[in-house]
Amino acid sequence: MQKAKKTRKGSARRTVLRTQREVLRDVMLSAGKRGAWFTLHELARLTQYGEASISAQLRHLRKPECGGFAVEKRQRVGVVVRGTESGTVWEYQLRRKIRRTFQRTAIRGWGERLAAMPAVR
Repeated sequence: MQKAKKTRKGSARRTVLRTQREVLRDVMLSAGKRGAWFTLHELARLTQYGEASISAQLRHLRKPECGGFAVEKRQRVGVVVRGTESGTVWEYQLRRKIRRTFQRTAIRGWGERLAAMPAVR
């Protein structure tokens, strides 16, 4: 998953590698639009990154400085983990979070107060 960028000199191009977090974010957002849920194993097969690393990147994507996304998690039912052994398998979905911003509004006779105004960023 690479994109080419034009340099200042003109026609010459260089390849810019996207970060693992950017790749994972794009895969999860496009899958989320279709309502798809992925396990760490499925994401690892799709992106060629390790499961532990993907789990860490999902944690980072929750942080406000990394996008503040809503990472939803649910248990996948009826999955065999290894052979006849059954265990808990989690699947994930990424969505953009609706953030609330506050703005001052004037109320006649009461001065100003803070009012919650939903905003999508």
